[in-house]
Amino acid sequence: MEAAVEEYSVVAMQLNHLDEVLKIEEQSFPTPWSRYAFTCELLDNDFARYFCLLHGDKVVGYMGLWVILDEGHITNVAIHPDYRNNGLGEFLMRHVMLRCQSSGVQRMTLEVRVSNLAAQSLYKRLGFSGVGVRRGYYTDTREDAMIMWKDML
Repeated sequence: MEAAVEEYSVVAMQLNHLDEVLKIEEQSFPTPWSRYAFTCELLDNDFARYFCLLHGDKVVGYMGLWVILDEGHITNVAIHPDYRNNGLGEFLMRHVMLRCQSSGVQRMTLEVRVSNLAAQSLYKRLGFSGVGVRRGYYTDTREDAMIMWKDML
């Protein structure tokens, strides 16, 4: 069932969002990012753009990317397990991609585990195409990553 997206908002991630972001991160990834990693992204990385998907005041998802010149490199995307499979990941990504496009981003890229078929399906719906493989990219399991790109124009 599709979520009623008007109940959700996308805002720039702030430090006060991190408790909820970290809970989602830990439920979503075998090797979650630390509070320190997110804090460094928010405070020290001029290329970083991070966003939270809110349902009221509750963080239910987030997305991060680096914008370098006219390219966006998606670093992470996650939706809280209780809110998955209802279009919110796609809603969040489309919203962030439109923001990026309006600020001059012309292409986007990401890496995704070759075993993560659900994420690959989402990215393909959004216009990303697989263009290569990074062998042993994920240090926790040495799993390969599929490299995907999308031209925004």
